[in-house]
Amino acid sequence: MSVGEKERQITERLALIEDPQERLAALMSRAKKWPVPAPDELVDANRVLGCQSRVWLVPRLKEGVCRFAMECDAPMVKGLVALMCEVFDGGAPADVAATEPQIFETLGFTRMITPTRLNGLAAVRARIREFATAAQI
Repeated sequence: MSVGEKERQITERLALIEDPQERLAALMSRAKKWPVPAPDELVDANRVLGCQSRVWLVPRLKEGVCRFAMECDAPMVKGLVALMCEVFDGGAPADVAATEPQIFETLGFTRMITPTRLNGLAAVRARIREFATAAQI
């Protein structure tokens, strides 16, 4: 399944939750189930700079697809970053590098979060793109 198809499926499921605040709460709950890096991976090299909160992203290439583990010290940001990881997890590196997520806009999250948090999400996306681009080589 392509990253775009996966994003559409996730968007459709989350769009069933009509209230934006409830949708955000559901994201925070889902994030608790997302793979967390090992304690020895919570290092500065895996930290995403540009985020207001402390965010660690550990990308891996496994069996030809991108996999992501993440951790964050702020529940709402953790939910948003986990959602981005979920969209890209399992994608081919070329697809991950080329696909820009629309899910945050489509579900109304971009209107609910601060510009600083939007910048942080952009930094996470940049880190994912850098990893996927390098994994193609």
